[in-house]
Amino acid sequence: MTTMTPAPDSQAVETYLRGLQNNICSALEAIDGGRFLHDVWTRDEGGGGESRVLADGAVFERAGVNFSNITGTRLPSAATAARPELAGRGFRAMGVSLVIHPRNPYVPTSHMNVRFLIAEAPRAEPIWWFGGGFDLTPYYGFDDDARHWHQQAHAACAPFGAEVFPRLKRQCDDYFYLKHRQEPRGIGGLFYDDWSQGGFEQAFALTRSVGDHFVPAYLPIVERRLATPYQQRERDWQLYRRGRYVEFNLVWDRGTLFGLQSNGRIESILMSMPPLVSWQYAYAPQPGSPEAALYERFLKPQDWL
Repeated sequence: MTTMTPAPDSQAVETYLRGLQNNICSALEAIDGGRFLHDVWTRDEGGGGESRVLADGAVFERAGVNFSNITGTRLPSAATAARPELAGRGFRAMGVSLVIHPRNPYVPTSHMNVRFLIAEAPRAEPIWWFGGGFDLTPYYGFDDDARHWHQQAHAACAPFGAEVFPRLKRQCDDYFYLKHRQEPRGIGGLFYDDWSQGGFEQAFALTRSVGDHFVPAYLPIVERRLATPYQQRERDWQLYRRGRYVEFNLVWDRGTLFGLQSNGRIESILMSMPPLVSWQYAYAPQPGSPEAALYERFLKPQDWL
């Protein structure tokens, strides 16, 4: 007699994700003083979510923290491209995804997401996995910030084996890379996908650890830089570099593609976009400038620990 593997506890994942959204929003409101707009939505094909956006704040020009929990009868091609055996399966996908665009150019932009997907078919065991991570996109580089960010990323992975952090760091450096520009998006962090290593409880524990380490990784950097004086030069550089963020999300990001292919809610999918951005033709920073240092030192994968 064949014994079926116990089904993953999707309800426990949803409960954690909703709590994570609450905790992150509370932490961001405390430092900004503003309040998130709560926007609950439903999806015709099944499921829904809650998008929260803090706009035009004292610290954050735009911060979006989105929870989604959607279902469908067929997985989108973005999810089956690397795993064709999943084609035709029904699915449930849930996650928390956030992008924060600060006002001060000396405060870096940051992204985090943690997600869970389960694909099911009649008379077959469910196939499930976790994914997620976080990465940092500074406009001006600081060694202290880079070290702190990667120390927290290391701490998130440490309980799960010495090999996990270097693996997830390398995957982050490889994923958040603008191939058409041949440059990294930022200074990296963690990234993983299709993760079921160690079984459901272990994989879920890693995902909780990544989600729980975002606030202690990011907010100390915000607090350190938010009062730094800046002028129009720094603001212009920030808007120019934000263009790279837009390019990555629209050209390369698999999460954006999944959302569009699953007929997701456009306002929630594109909440990651900065409110203001600029492109300049054939621009290059002045040699020896702090702007040039971003390319020369910080936008190069390295061991920040």
